[in-house]
Amino acid sequence: MPRKTAIIIGAGPAGLTAAYELLDKTDVVPVVLEMSGDIGGLSKTVNFKGNRIDIGGHRFFSKSDRVMDWWRNILPLQGEPARDDRILGRPVPLSSGGLQRAIGHKQARPVPAPDPETNDEVMLLRRRLSRIFFLRTFFPYPVSLNVSTVLNLGLVRTMKIGFSYLKVCLLPIRKEESLEDFFVNRFGRELYETFFKDYTEKVWGVPCQKIKPEWGAQRIKGLSVTKALAHAFKRLWSRSDSVAQKDTETSLIEQFMYPKHGPGQMWETVAGLVRERGAEVLLEKKVVGVEHEGGRIRAVTVRDIPSGTVERFEGEFFFSSMPVKDLIVGFGSGAPGNVREVAEGLAYRDFVTVGVLLDKLKIRNETAIPTVNDIVPDNWIYIQESDVRIGRVQIFNNWSPYMVQDPRKVWIGVEYFCQEGDAFWRQADGAIAGLAADELARIGFIERRDVLDSVVIRMTKAYPAYFGTYDRFDEIRSFLDRFVNLFPIGRNGQHRYNNQDHSMLAAMTAVENIVNGVVSKDNVWSVNAEQDYHEEK
Repeated sequence: MPRKTAIIIGAGPAGLTAAYELLDKTDVVPVVLEMSGDIGGLSKTVNFKGNRIDIGGHRFFSKSDRVMDWWRNILPLQGEPARDDRILGRPVPLSSGGLQRAIGHKQARPVPAPDPETNDEVMLLRRRLSRIFFLRTFFPYPVSLNVSTVLNLGLVRTMKIGFSYLKVCLLPIRKEESLEDFFVNRFGRELYETFFKDYTEKVWGVPCQKIKPEWGAQRIKGLSVTKALAHAFKRLWSRSDSVAQKDTETSLIEQFMYPKHGPGQMWETVAGLVRERGAEVLLEKKVVGVEHEGGRIRAVTVRDIPSGTVERFEGEFFFSSMPVKDLIVGFGSGAPGNVREVAEGLAYRDFVTVGVLLDKLKIRNETAIPTVNDIVPDNWIYIQESDVRIGRVQIFNNWSPYMVQDPRKVWIGVEYFCQEGDAFWRQADGAIAGLAADELARIGFIERRDVLDSVVIRMTKAYPAYFGTYDRFDEIRSFLDRFVNLFPIGRNGQHRYNNQDHSMLAAMTAVENIVNGVVSKDNVWSVNAEQDYHEEK
């Protein structure tokens, strides 16, 4: 009897997790169709002349033990210090070895903890530090009203922030109708207008009053001034080396796991494992049509991008992490008019990263955290200066020393938020790279003469937006839920600002539904709708 087939659209965390879980728990054979030429989707790693770029920054941390164990099963945790930890003599929790279970096997086998200096298949444990750059100085992220913050803001502004927060504690906005309401209720209006308003509007390109509060509910739902202050006070008395950090809000975690060569290494490894077990992972395949009959998806029509030829892929199950907007287009007239209308009105925010290779940074490390070559110790820095367009800066040396080909150099990612096709997006790569260097010099991060090389990377539909027709998204969900063998998963598949652990959990839940004969998709959609699933990036 021929084995059943699952067609999986997208080779990112959601799609490859679904393929892995199907092979591990069922007799279904996955066929993964990826539109781009890369593995990993938004979690891919780009290699530029031996220097690796993590698009958007991906901490491997989750409140889900299942996801944490899954990651460590693919890439075991380090048993020896990484290069920079050795140079600095910096202590880091090390693994003494673990268990690894192959796809389809019930028994796990013991594996030694790898040395990252000699073994590429390894997960590092990294210190987490993110800060805000505002008024040409650093503030902690999330913002906490400590001594340095008070000194940087000034006493008058700090008092306004304090009184504003007390006011909202006594008189909160009863019905949160916008992201602005959400922020004000948790931080007070003065702190919101100082640290959240301009940056959030830089990210999304629209006023906070036009963004639904659900964005905040998913990204920072567990954080408030009170919790940030409590965490800061707790750190004065104790510090945990636990990887799980169960009692810590995710925005406040102090360490995270990270593949030696960036997030794409995880998904490239998974793609190799599923291929070994008989799955197909096909690149540059764009789904352009969806065939359905009797409440089931029967096949998808796929265009091979290099050749333009069209193929048809039949299957018993279909997992989609492609943008919902494009999926509904694939249904054509098979989707009701109202569903097509909502899909057409869904909005996205697009993303440009400029990788900049530097001889050195101008900005100094004034923290007590030692670093190689004394660079600033941040993983990423939120740029809230109004005179530049930069949104964030990543320092890849601090994510993993193996992301940089020459350890004597500094390798950073300069991030811009824009719309596909707008004036910024249409600029030549050289113009965007030049702007990034000019803006970094303007805010004092670099000297222009220290730029050695650069590359520009564009990512479409990086952030599903909580405006446009988003408030009618239930109409799309109701339509898709009619098809018992269709499982929308992933950030774009559910039009939800999920991180990779949420995407993975949705895929795992969908496979469990197949195994258990569960028809309802409610548990798939509910991932990241609950506090325990939160993982803020």
